[in-house]
Amino acid sequence: MNSLRTPAIVLRRTNYGEADRILQLLTPTGKRSVMAKGVRREKSRLAGGIELFAICDVVIGEGKGDLGILTSARLVYFYRHIMEDYDRMQFAYESIKLITKVSEMIDEPEWFDVLGEVYKGLDNFSVPLQLVQTWFYLRYAALTGYELNLRRDDAGNPLQSDKTYAYDAVERGLRLADQGGDVTADHIKYLRVINTKNIVTILQIGGAEHLLPDIWLIARQQAAI
Repeated sequence: MNSLRTPAIVLRRTNYGEADRILQLLTPTGKRSVMAKGVRREKSRLAGGIELFAICDVVIGEGKGDLGILTSARLVYFYRHIMEDYDRMQFAYESIKLITKVSEMIDEPEWFDVLGEVYKGLDNFSVPLQLVQTWFYLRYAALTGYELNLRRDDAGNPLQSDKTYAYDAVERGLRLADQGGDVTADHIKYLRVINTKNIVTILQIGGAEHLLPDIWLIARQQAAI
């Protein structure tokens, strides 16, 4: 019987029968559905390796159709601090829900790395929740085909550091503001950093925290959430 060993993130656990569970897993090569036989029994060796908010190492054997059989599972890293803060835990669930839904249509391998990075950020209380959310929204928008253009405005002209812009939710882009635009060159620079760096690297950039509420709103609108 062929088997596959892979890192995985548990998206969903559904009880099946008296002691089994059907798991929906996110892996670096896409989503997989597996049957975890006997996992709800007290002495199951699989149970401790399929926690939510964790990176797991699993072995999947062949099953019926597209449903594999989970033959081995262990925790690589459990982001337990997420459950110590209600707002962070809720956003973790929101991220899981959004990725689970969108990956039905867009099964990109990058979703695994995105969710893993979100877990890291949420688990570290020195990282502002809004930064994690902004980072996720920008990645979500890009992977669903609506990457925010941070080089040109909605008319196709290069963004200029001495101009101010407004976010256009209809066009999903920045437009040149004739008067009183609230998106400055500093906002655009910070958005570029968040759009290209991991969360730990972004955290090392000081003096931009006051910009976060504004760019959080832009990122959320760009992701249409």
